[in-house]
Amino acid sequence: MRPNYSAASLLLIASALTACGPGFGRSQEVAPVLLFTGTGTSRGDVSALQAILDDSHLNYSTVNSFQLNRMAESEIGRHRLLIVPGGNFVNMGNSLTSSTAANVRNAVKGGTNYLGICAGGFLAGRFPDSYNSFNLTSGVQFGFYFPEENGKSPGPVSERYGFRPEVGPQDGIHKAVVRITTPEGPVLDQYWESGPRFTGWGEAIGKYQDGTPAIVQGDVGKGWVILSGVHPEAPESWRRGMVFDTPVSDDTAYARRLIFAALNRTHLAHYSD
Repeated sequence: MRPNYSAASLLLIASALTACGPGFGRSQEVAPVLLFTGTGTSRGDVSALQAILDDSHLNYSTVNSFQLNRMAESEIGRHRLLIVPGGNFVNMGNSLTSSTAANVRNAVKGGTNYLGICAGGFLAGRFPDSYNSFNLTSGVQFGFYFPEENGKSPGPVSERYGFRPEVGPQDGIHKAVVRITTPEGPVLDQYWESGPRFTGWGEAIGKYQDGTPAIVQGDVGKGWVILSGVHPEAPESWRRGMVFDTPVSDDTAYARRLIFAALNRTHLAHYSD
């Protein structure tokens, strides 16, 4: 006898077959890339990264804070790359439980790669005890880079963050064009917004004008980690009122290179000092 499915039952079955939740890409297989979109992330930065992932034909899934808190270490570990974008790193870290932070750390040590951009770079380090972070750096805590220290002409000042003094600047420049050098050249003008410098961890593959590490790479257990204090993925709309010598297409191409290097564990040329 032919089963008599109700319309509601058919709808539920169809939804189950087409739903795309955390851990699954468009084809219902585990996506190689997991993009964090949770509390504290910049909506604009998430969109910028999604545009590059789509343009690169990379299969990815998104995961918010609630979903990531429900994922086991083994589920995170099924992905080849976790990308954590820019935003408010304090809110990002505090939206996750300490066990989730440990799950991410252990998944990376077990072989999942990690790309952290700006706030995602901060989150990879160690935070003061009252805050939550992934601590992929074995205790190294990152500080802010301050363009005003180098006499670099700043762009318009963005809305100030309300971080406490020990974790963020209260005054000064918060948005600027910064010049990044790489061992391979050429020099790239990059969008910076209250981003970190990565002194004390990894190999520098890009440096700020004062010579401190702006972009770094390194092993964490079996995982490969790339951290960027600047936003090479920044679209043209972010440049309004600012002067860049580097076209947005060159910066976007560099962002794509970082994504693929993190995904494929590619060791990029780095400085020896």
